[in-house]
Amino acid sequence: MTTRRAAVLLALPCLLALAALFVAPQALMFESSLGRRSFYGGVVHEWSLDNYRRALEPLYLAILARSVGLALATTLLCLLLAYPVAYWLGRKAPVRARSALLVLVILPFWTSFLVRMYAWIFMLRTEGLVNTALGLAGLGPLNLLYTDAAVLLGQVYGELPFMILPLYASLEKLDRSLLEAAADLGAGPGRVLWRVTLPLSRPGIVAGSVLVFIPSLGAYLAPDLLGGARTVYMGNLIQSQFTFVRDAPFGAALSFLLSLVVLGLLVVFRRPLRESRPA
Repeated sequence: MTTRRAAVLLALPCLLALAALFVAPQALMFESSLGRRSFYGGVVHEWSLDNYRRALEPLYLAILARSVGLALATTLLCLLLAYPVAYWLGRKAPVRARSALLVLVILPFWTSFLVRMYAWIFMLRTEGLVNTALGLAGLGPLNLLYTDAAVLLGQVYGELPFMILPLYASLEKLDRSLLEAAADLGAGPGRVLWRVTLPLSRPGIVAGSVLVFIPSLGAYLAPDLLGGARTVYMGNLIQSQFTFVRDAPFGAALSFLLSLVVLGLLVVFRRPLRESRPA
């Protein structure tokens, strides 16, 4: 048996599982997107692009743009918050303590994301912990919950570990001698960070940005719970089509439109991802 044939046989179970759990459901979803909603909320299988034409109306394109804006803001804030943490973990923290500190980073994953969002509701509501503290300080209660800022806060909180971990992996492997050489040549700390550390940590920046941006684009739990569904995002719109409106064909079309946006962005990120790989 040749090496290539053995590799194909070893990969066959994975390919079959991928076909059964991903390709087949996506094919059924695409077929549904070409139909229309029946009177009782079912699917009438008629091949038509009407759902896609409807999905490209200005109303839904504005919702898509709003979702892209939320994902971009989440990614940028996660990067700004995660980089100092990852830099300290990878370059400054005691080596013996790094494993314990990394456990603290992934500790939120031990609890359901839904439970964590309800914890933020408890903290941000009018009688919540934050407003209680502000009241004791004489600042009075603020409208913190059911706002776009609350949605962004929940998204950043949920996605932050996905940015910290790739950045830590890149920064921890940096060759210290390169930083010392830059300092010996007269570069100050800021210049070393900008001209040496940031370019060398590019793989972590790109990987973390992709890991944060893609799930944030289709987020619906934080906008629904922390935003109170006052502002519609793409994830909420798709979820409502399947559950409340019972228009599965249109929901499927919106899902595929969102998938095309994600694939387009991955194509855009493909070159930076390829260039960031170590030689």
